[in-house]
Amino acid sequence: MTPLSMARMCSILLAALASVCMPAHASDAGVTPTEIRLGASAVLSGPLGAQTREYGVGSRLYFDAVNASGGVHGRKISYVTLDDGFDVKRAVENTRKLIDEQGVFMIYNNTGTAQTSAILPVLQESKTIVFGPVTGASAFRDKYSPYVFHVRAGYAAEARRIISQLKQTGIARIAVLYQDDGLGKTLLSELRNASAAENIPLMAEMKLDPKQPDFSAAAAATQAAQPQAVILATAGTTLTSYVSAVLKTSARPGFYGFSVASQDVIRRELKEQARGIVLAQIMPSLRNTSTPVVAEYLKLLRERSSEAVPSASQFEGFVHAKLLVMGLQRAGRNLTTESFINAMESAGDIGFGRFIARYTPRSHIGSTYVELAIMDNRGELRY
Repeated sequence: MTPLSMARMCSILLAALASVCMPAHASDAGVTPTEIRLGASAVLSGPLGAQTREYGVGSRLYFDAVNASGGVHGRKISYVTLDDGFDVKRAVENTRKLIDEQGVFMIYNNTGTAQTSAILPVLQESKTIVFGPVTGASAFRDKYSPYVFHVRAGYAAEARRIISQLKQTGIARIAVLYQDDGLGKTLLSELRNASAAENIPLMAEMKLDPKQPDFSAAAAATQAAQPQAVILATAGTTLTSYVSAVLKTSARPGFYGFSVASQDVIRRELKEQARGIVLAQIMPSLRNTSTPVVAEYLKLLRERSSEAVPSASQFEGFVHAKLLVMGLQRAGRNLTTESFINAMESAGDIGFGRFIARYTPRSHIGSTYVELAIMDNRGELRY
């Protein structure tokens, strides 16, 4: 055999060996004998940053408890988040970095509707799972993907619940305040669909530039329209700044928000003015301590710090983390992308009180649980 032939044969053998050793999914490299690496690009700064950071606190609270008990089949969970500032381009860059450079097993609890849409091609290409994205957009739920697992109920379910409640109480003059970005437009679209189904037209649609919001103009438009209720298709301090501006006018509509509106931010920013705001909720009430997952969250929180204050956003992150760990445990010691998908799709109903998540080989929608709660004069939610 000539030297050239030998070199060619060696290269063929090396390529074959590499293909045998290489995992079927690049993300499977994120599973080692001692670690399961998770990561996400999330909005950690700006108006939505405070709320998103709370999701991470709740998730890490549960991951830390699991790790302290020996991990999942002997593997400890690590979780890194990179700030994208709610910028779509940065979300894609961060996700590529997490997959290509940091070798995460899955993207866990990333935030944003437009951001999730932008990173999906990256995830499909690398065959990487995204678990529990913080978005309720129907576009992701209507089209099944084996690599996308939702946890929270969709925005469509929330919109239907809000519009139905307004109709039942005889409120017909309904306006919408939305931020002019992916989140706001998605929420507005779901509200339009829900109002059409209930035959209650939206009397006014007022938009805010998320980069340069003019709250005084939006409040003036609300005063001119005189709606009985305003549905807030926004979140973070954008929501509270608008409500505060409206309350300086003569308009006194009822305010209704989606679950992405943080109770904690509203309570902190509006204080006693938060009274009467109605929010859709997609997790069990923290006041219902008879629900085991609520009691578990509160217990772990108190053990970490006796001065820690329970948070709805923290609790949502906690539930996401608990559901994920159940899937990792069911996937067994030989954890791979495929074994995790199979484990979740064969799990049947996974219930935490009235909250039930369901996954099948044809649907990864997760939960459809939605309730409405009203804020009292202490900023607490009453169901």
